[in-house]
Parts: sequence; C-alpha cells; structure tokens
Amino acid sequence: MTTEMLSAAYERLHAYGPEFGGDEEGNHGLTNHGPMAVEVLVRRGLDVDVESWLDRYVRRLAALPGTSAPIRPGEWAAALGDARRLPDWTAYFRHELADRPWRGVLAEWWPRLLPGIVAGSTHGVIRVGHAVRALRGARVPARQTLDELAHGLAFWAARYRELAGVVGPGGTLAPREALAAVTRLTDQTGFIAHRLDRLERSPDWTASLRALEPAASADEVPARLESLVDSAARAYLGLGHGSPVLLVHAATAPNAVRHVLPVLPREQWLPSLAAAWAAVAAVVATYAPARPAPAAEIVRRRPEPTREDALQRAAEHGDEHVLKFADTAVESYDRTGDPGLLAATLHAGELIGRP
Repeated sequence: MTTEMLSAAYERLHAYGPEFGGDEEGNHGLTNHGPMAVEVLVRRGLDVDVESWLDRYVRRLAALPGTSAPIRPGEWAAALGDARRLPDWTAYFRHELADRPWRGVLAEWWPRLLPGIVAGSTHGVIRVGHAVRALRGARVPARQTLDELAHGLAFWAARYRELAGVVGPGGTLAPREALAAVTRLTDQTGFIAHRLDRLERSPDWTASLRALEPAASADEVPARLESLVDSAARAYLGLGHGSPVLLVHAATAPNAVRHVLPVLPREQWLPSLAAAWAAVAAVVATYAPARPAPAAEIVRRRPEPTREDALQRAAEHGDEHVLKFADTAVESYDRTGDPGLLAATLHAGELIGRP
C-alpha cells in the first residue's frame, strides 16, 4: 500500500462529513464512501488515478460541521446515537487515538458499538474495517490513518442503532442455508430506518437469527465469518436485483468484521460473529427479494473473468459500491475458487449505474 497516497486522500476527505443530503436533521441521506473506496484502490494497486477519482467524488459531499460540546469519558452513553453530536464524537476519538495505542481504543469501543452494528446502514463498521486494514498494513500508523479510524468510530457512535429482538445463533443451518431461510419483510418500502422499525415488529425476525448454527468456540469464528461473507457475496447473483446498492452490504459488512477480528481480544470474537450475522440478516430481510433470480443463468451468460479483470473492471466502473463489493468478492474467490463470485462482481457493475 502506498502510504503517502492514501494519507493524502484521507487528508482531503476528512474535510467532509460521513453523510450528505437527507432532511434537516441529517436523516435519510447518503453515505460518504470516499475513504473506503480509496483504501481499496490504493491497497489493490488498481490502475485508476486516485486524485481524479476524488475530484469527481468530493463534488457531492458536505463539509464536516463544527463541534458543539466535548464528549467527556464518563458521559459518552448519553451521546450515543445522537447524529447531531457527530463532530463532537470525531473530536473525541481523535483525542483518544492521539493519546493511546489504536488497538487499545478499538478494543475498548468495539463491544460498546457492536450492538449498534446496523448504524448508518452498516457503514459505521465498514468504514472502521477499512481503516483497520490500512493500519494493520502500516509499520508506523500515519496520522491521517489514525484520523480515519476516528472518523469511522465517530460515525458508528453518532448513528448507533440497536435492533430489538436480536438473539445469537442457535440453530443447525450453515451460512448459505441460513441466508436463504431469512424471512423477508412483506413491506419493503421506505428508507432503511422505516424498514428496520418494521423488522423489529416482525414475528419471524428472531427465528431467522436463531436458525444459524453457532460457533462452538472462538477458534471457529474466523472460518465461520469467512463462510458468511462467501455466502453473502455469492447470493448477490440471485438477490442483487432487489436492491443493487443496499444488498452489497450483506457481504461487505461481515467482511469488515472479519478484518478487524485479528486485532480484537478473543473474548470479543463470538459476539462479533453474532453481530455480523444480525447485520447480514437485517439487510437481507429488509431489501432482498423473496424470489431469487436464477444465479446459474446469470453466471452462464457471460465469459468467466480473471480475478484481475474483475477488479480492474470494478475500478474502471468507478462506483464506490462496485469497488467495495469486488474487493470482498475477489477475497472470497481467492478462498473458494468459485467462479460465481467473479461473475457476481460483473453483475454488480451491471446493476449499479456508473457514477
């Protein structure tokens, strides 16, 4: 990874907030994917001019507002989930990460934020995951990368949203089977906040979560998370047409958890798997169609790309969701050798329009 290139991109992007658009309260807007996308572009070494990509992307963003009042260590719970305190949360985490090792800050805050993993349509945990990948790849953490972790944690904290009815896995189904068995909402209309409200009242929500077979111990969690990511990425072939952008996150959210896992204390691994599964199930229940498209036909009707071609096509497409999904799906392909995962990257590019 070219640290200087990524640091310069982060420096530029940190002038902007994590969301733009929306109503007067900042709700129902769009998420700033710039930091996540450039991390993929730089880490993968894709043939794209990052500065030119940023020139196009930042035109749509909104400036980060100024702070209002400090968040004090003993008072943080009152500010959790308060989107108006986003700048205050950013200042808080920047201060924490300037004074303490980043792994210690993350280990303290991960279990506090994990129950609100659906925050910002799961973008809080995804942004943290990309920042952690950049930090793990650096011998000496750059200030801008530590700031990126601060921005990711702040977004997660400000948009924190717990879901009622969440239970841990307790069934017998493998991830692919459990995904297929998730009960879809009958009414899949409105913004994600409205859908999640309905999901909490759904009599099938808890049963869908419980259906997944639990990991017997922390030792099984990494492989189980990988299987969940692989299954969600492969399922995009049949489900993506239901909501091409939102259903990308069924794969990218658990993948973010997977990449943070190695720097977390082992006692946090089992709760992390349960939270990742809850996030995946929530996205599928609220956005996936009840009747999947014929995935085998989608794979057959196009020539099989190489993994390099799949990544470069995503880079040339330019959409941030396509980039993040291709990054995740190619990782899954590297583990499984399943050509359907490469086909899924092309399918995402076809379903999601070019920016």
